[in-house]
Amino acid sequence: MHQGKIIEFIEQGRFVSTLCLEDRGNRLHLLTSTNREVNVSPKRVLLVSSSAIDPVRPREELLERLRQTESIRETLKGQINVNELWELVRDEHERFNHRYLAQLCFGEPVSDDHLSALVRALFEDRLYFKLKDGQFLPNSEERVEQLITEREEAAAREEMLKAGGDWLKAVQEGKKASPPACAKEVIELLTNFVLYEREAPDYKFSKELLTRAGLTHTRKARALLVKLGIWDQDENLDLIRMQIKTSFGKEKLDLSSRVACTKQDFEGREDLRDLPLLTIDGPWTRDFDDAVSLEKDGDQLILGVHISDVAASIPQDSPLDREACLRASSLYLPRQQIPMIPPDLSQETLSLRHDCDRMAISLLAHLEKDGRLIDFRFTPSIVRVKRQLTYDESNQMLAGDPTLKKLYQLSMSLRSMRMEHDAISLSLPEIEVRFNDDGSVHLEMVEQNTPSRMLVAELMIFYNWLLARFCKQNEIPLLFRTQGEPSERLTEDQFGYIYYVFKQRRKLNPLKISTKPAPHSGLGLDVYTNATSPIRRYLDLVAQRQVISFLSEKPLPYDEENLEELRMIIEPTLKALERVRRNRIRYWTLKYLGQHIGKKYRAMVLDVLKSKYRILLLDFLHIAELRQNGEAGMYPGQQFNVVIKKSDPWDDILEVSYAGD
Repeated sequence: MHQGKIIEFIEQGRFVSTLCLEDRGNRLHLLTSTNREVNVSPKRVLLVSSSAIDPVRPREELLERLRQTESIRETLKGQINVNELWELVRDEHERFNHRYLAQLCFGEPVSDDHLSALVRALFEDRLYFKLKDGQFLPNSEERVEQLITEREEAAAREEMLKAGGDWLKAVQEGKKASPPACAKEVIELLTNFVLYEREAPDYKFSKELLTRAGLTHTRKARALLVKLGIWDQDENLDLIRMQIKTSFGKEKLDLSSRVACTKQDFEGREDLRDLPLLTIDGPWTRDFDDAVSLEKDGDQLILGVHISDVAASIPQDSPLDREACLRASSLYLPRQQIPMIPPDLSQETLSLRHDCDRMAISLLAHLEKDGRLIDFRFTPSIVRVKRQLTYDESNQMLAGDPTLKKLYQLSMSLRSMRMEHDAISLSLPEIEVRFNDDGSVHLEMVEQNTPSRMLVAELMIFYNWLLARFCKQNEIPLLFRTQGEPSERLTEDQFGYIYYVFKQRRKLNPLKISTKPAPHSGLGLDVYTNATSPIRRYLDLVAQRQVISFLSEKPLPYDEENLEELRMIIEPTLKALERVRRNRIRYWTLKYLGQHIGKKYRAMVLDVLKSKYRILLLDFLHIAELRQNGEAGMYPGQQFNVVIKKSDPWDDILEVSYAGD
């Protein structure tokens, strides 16, 4: 029976001394030194005194006895050097009961107070001993060092929470505050929290830091990073999340500069500098990797498509090649261009610039006047661009320029032949983001079916098709682009072209990259690859290396196994880059719509769902959602008006409401 004895147990991490007023078997009714009565399970009891006090004595006397006992035991605890005790017994590799350890500390005899002091000291220290099955086991020296390190780290983290939290709070409130020594670590925690939230490393610690700074929402944390100058107001978080390189280090730039200054070796190349080469690109294009030419040969035409020979300047497995492979592709974003190859090469030495001698891989195709192919060949060449035009300039000159006019007619003939082989045309305008002088966003829909754009697109498709055909015929390993037949072929119906395009796209099979040649149903071709942008796309450079090696009668740099390995490396990166590009267009579209709250726009129903419609804003080809709110009878393809209620690019939120027909 425990009645009248001093009972000790742990409550909220500290020792509590109590007097047992009544032992009820499965419950002990106890009195604390603060005159509180509690019920405790016997399983929680750590120490029971050997002597007893009459629990019926006056309450104040019992309380005084408890207070005195507590004071004595705390005093004795302070006399124990736990480190010395550990040094004394650590090499014995045994478990010890508390009485034996108390005797080592105080000598014999030991009282209840000595035993309590010993247990308290070891429990509170928790560094040198651990309690196991009612006995104390000395920790190993390695474990002690580990615990010391953990405590130091915990103290440092607490200091960071205090200093970092105070600093962020001051910045948030607009007060002047010097960054603490841990500012770099604090910013990293804040950045990771915003980027990854619950998936962030040290999420709980970051959350505690923000709580101490009074930041309860990710939005506030993001705004604080902008305020600190860490991020721009429109920072592209995808680039940071995906760790996409946006610049080249000094080593790569120095190497690129040396390559750019190296004199080019034109020996063994066919001199095509007399051909009337021209380029057609966008007004902001700086890396020109393709040019075209057209000449008459009696009743036949000689079409030339000339692609910059990047392989001649960037050898396989060189540092610049490895960097290009890592990047996989150039990335063109509003306000930002991230090239695959450093600019002094991609925009200068390798670029087919006006009136400059350049190395190329040229396709020379003999055609009937109606575009039917007679024969073709690829050749390493030297070329010189005579005219550098933009799409708009070409469109304006088309009617009065015989070469442009004939190129356009030829491209349309090539297109017609593809369409006769069941090619599917699903072209839509592309959104172009522009920025006004006041910083506001301006959006333009750029038609892709203008004569000059279609001319260039068809001739590049022609080059890629024939290069794939050339490799297949000569058994040159290559990464082909393939696409299976769509699950269903639709026709443009009463809902109009745009709805047809979105509906047909859902029926398409995915595009694939494969070492096995197969048809490309979307283009209506028996075989296809990409090789016309080696400055901008790494796999185009790989294809170019294969062909130039074959033409030069040199060993092929890649076998089928090498190409498959490259595909597995490059393909995920290409998908990630495309996701970044789409997300950025979406961001700026939402930013633009945020500048036009309350404005009406035309929309079209794409899908009718259970409680909402999936709609398309026709002015921007932007997909959004509209809650069903009494607009009964709306059907896919139906057009109507919506009003912009809310648009938040940071959180990818767009709210619109129905505004009638």
